[in-house]
Amino acid sequence: MAVIAFAGVFSCCFLLLLFISSLKGADGPEKAEKDPVTLKALAKSANDMLKGLLVRKKKKPSKKRDGLEQRLNAAGLPMKAEEFIAFQGIAVLIGGGLLYVVTHQLPLFLIGGLIGYSLPGLMLKNKQQKRIKQFNEGLPAMISSLTGSLRAGFSFLQGLQMVAEEAHSPVKEEVEYVLKTMQYGTSLEDALIDWKNRMPSGDLDLLVEAILIQRQVGGNLAYLLDKILETTRERIRMENQIKTLTAQGKMSGMVIGLLPVGVGGLIYVINPAYISVLFTDPIGRMLLMGAGVSAAIGFFFIRKITTIEV
Repeated sequence: MAVIAFAGVFSCCFLLLLFISSLKGADGPEKAEKDPVTLKALAKSANDMLKGLLVRKKKKPSKKRDGLEQRLNAAGLPMKAEEFIAFQGIAVLIGGGLLYVVTHQLPLFLIGGLIGYSLPGLMLKNKQQKRIKQFNEGLPAMISSLTGSLRAGFSFLQGLQMVAEEAHSPVKEEVEYVLKTMQYGTSLEDALIDWKNRMPSGDLDLLVEAILIQRQVGGNLAYLLDKILETTRERIRMENQIKTLTAQGKMSGMVIGLLPVGVGGLIYVINPAYISVLFTDPIGRMLLMGAGVSAAIGFFFIRKITTIEV
């Protein structure tokens, strides 16, 4: 019922925006007869109005907005910063509203709103990490293809075009973005720098810096790419080896963190009256809060110890 209620409220708000946009865009009956209003046009107009209401445009560029745009580009999401902020606002209303409808307690509305606000950011971070990992895994094949193209007598730009035709996602989309940027009049150096800023990858940073230095001082680019390829493959091999060695520690941290929850649930199933004191007595609630905080701190430190940057 709560989901249906909030879906109805959101639909009413969207229809209201459509109605207001239709009134705002109407210039009289003669204009309406010449340019009939369609649902697609109304939805686009409502989307533009929603962006204007949620995000105030400033004369100076916003670092926070630019950072959000970079994260969305790295994650490969066809979404603007304004749309993501609007999505966060809707998630806040839905998360807080659902908990409030179920419990009828205002503090839980705030907690649900906080969860709804954090969930899109966590999803974006997870999507970005997965895409960067896929890009790093496909980067050695891209460098190998560039090296073969250069040794076959093709230019660096022609090599990028061959990579765009043969590579898989997400390398294909990123190389196509560089080529499209150059078609709009951007120089190769500026396009590569923009590519490096768009995709936060250490291996790509190394590749772009090496290419820029080579174009300034000269040298054998194919030989340079071979050395970068060796470095990238060695780094990937070392990273996989470290993940194998630290897998036991990560699993131990996960088991230690979930063990109290599992034992508590098992005792609750076997003897509910025995463990219900923890939830009803004030001292029991304090003990539960202390145990939860201690488990979270221990899990955090174990993750930090077993996470090694390569």
